[in-house]
Amino acid sequence: MKNIKTIYTAAAMILILMISGSCTKDFEELNKNPYYSTVTSIGPLFNSVVESLKLGWNEQFYVHNEVLYNETQLAVLTRDAWSNLSLGTEEIWSQYYSALAHIRDIENRIVAMENPDVPDSLNNVKGMLKIITAYKTFRVTDLFGDIPFTEAGRGFQGLEYLHPKYDSQREIYLTLLEDLKWAEENMSENYTCENGSLMVTIAEYDKLFGGNIRMWRKFANSMRLRYAMRMSEAEPEIAGQIISEIIDGNLPLIQSGEDVVMMPADQNWLKESTNWSFREHKNLRMGTNFWHEVSTHDSLDGSGITDPRAYIYYETNNENQWVAYPQNPGNGVTPSGGMPYQMHRDINYTIKGNECIYSPFNYYLIRDENTIPEILLTAAEIHFIKAEAYLRGIGLVQDENLAAGACFEGVIASMEFWDNIKENSTIWMYTDPGYETLSPYDVANVIFFTEDKAAEIYKQRWLDLFRQPWEAYSLSRRTQATPREGEPLNHFRLPYPPSESEHNSDNWATQTAAMGGDDTTIKVWWNKQTH
Repeated sequence: MKNIKTIYTAAAMILILMISGSCTKDFEELNKNPYYSTVTSIGPLFNSVVESLKLGWNEQFYVHNEVLYNETQLAVLTRDAWSNLSLGTEEIWSQYYSALAHIRDIENRIVAMENPDVPDSLNNVKGMLKIITAYKTFRVTDLFGDIPFTEAGRGFQGLEYLHPKYDSQREIYLTLLEDLKWAEENMSENYTCENGSLMVTIAEYDKLFGGNIRMWRKFANSMRLRYAMRMSEAEPEIAGQIISEIIDGNLPLIQSGEDVVMMPADQNWLKESTNWSFREHKNLRMGTNFWHEVSTHDSLDGSGITDPRAYIYYETNNENQWVAYPQNPGNGVTPSGGMPYQMHRDINYTIKGNECIYSPFNYYLIRDENTIPEILLTAAEIHFIKAEAYLRGIGLVQDENLAAGACFEGVIASMEFWDNIKENSTIWMYTDPGYETLSPYDVANVIFFTEDKAAEIYKQRWLDLFRQPWEAYSLSRRTQATPREGEPLNHFRLPYPPSESEHNSDNWATQTAAMGGDDTTIKVWWNKQTH
């Protein structure tokens, strides 16, 4: 097993910052730009924050594969084998707060660089930092609820910050949404200040968008849309205002082909963690809940499959049959075994092991280390959010036809995205022949003829989030209306990692007492108002 270390103590953060702050480049013409030496220290720090967007090994193993896939019913556990959730939560926590320390250091350096004669010269750098901070912080607070934020990551600034207090999730949300709005309104796509001078840039260190400010603005607005919808039950007026401002104001959003992803080949890293998490975990398979949403009957040859994404997400068992594991198995159900995720399949693809009697995840989807991305936000998701906003009249005039049209566009965008995943993979050698017989438009058109359009919108967004189980988890918690078999979802947050009770014990104790415990059944702020 891959072990992780808790690295978010104040001393470790200080050491990280000392090391990172020394990462500068030896440029011969340094004296030509008075900001350049500072920029070249901010750049690597910023790049380290972008790098921290990569999913952790233990996060995928113990949180995604052991908990979130099963809770969202996008997949099913065929046996409980590990129960080491804290290894995953520790990694999520430590990676976030290590990155937050870098963010605070960059913030301080920006303040030191500010020129009162050209007050907007750093707006693009500020905007990029606000956007990346928002993405990371939203993700962590949605998993845990209230977290240390305002005082966190500042251990190097003074002893008073060594034990940061918890901020309410509501305040975190409102702060981040304001930061994203600031970025949209103040970033300059041509890097030009109001007085005509050029803005400071760290484009050469931007491994996400290569300094393309238009894409940063689209990312900011798309996130505002995502999280406004997420808090629409808790803060309907504020959420509606944001959604209206973005959609009615025609602000730039992520479009098809502009999906925000971490692409290993483009960013010069190997996505070894995903295959490891499946290879070592072994126990995830297609469940009957997913199967019944993509197939009209249970024929083993897959002739009932109606959604082409089924062929990209899953594959047949060792006997080349489509077999779903019962979502809520009773006694006597045979667990799945075999070796469908082992790397021998690079050479002997069809050999999945005699005990692989239920359909596993598609091998290529979790094996490709170079050209299968880690997903942050897609154009399809934006269409589905618009569809819900139109259907429910959240910030927009309620219109079922516009809702159906937006959902239609979302399904097509999703199909194109996943088809491109398959086509662009450098190792994807086999796709079930049934894939080519299905039309995305047949799936997309269903929304126009469905009586319960809300259920169809949630279903389609849920299906699209297949490799973002943390986002599917938020959708399932918020709506309680994603496809499900058995009892309603009763898992609403992750418990804080054990090290938090050790290193920030007083604030942890105050927080958990106010919450009524540190249990998975306690709802986060935006979830408490949903029914």
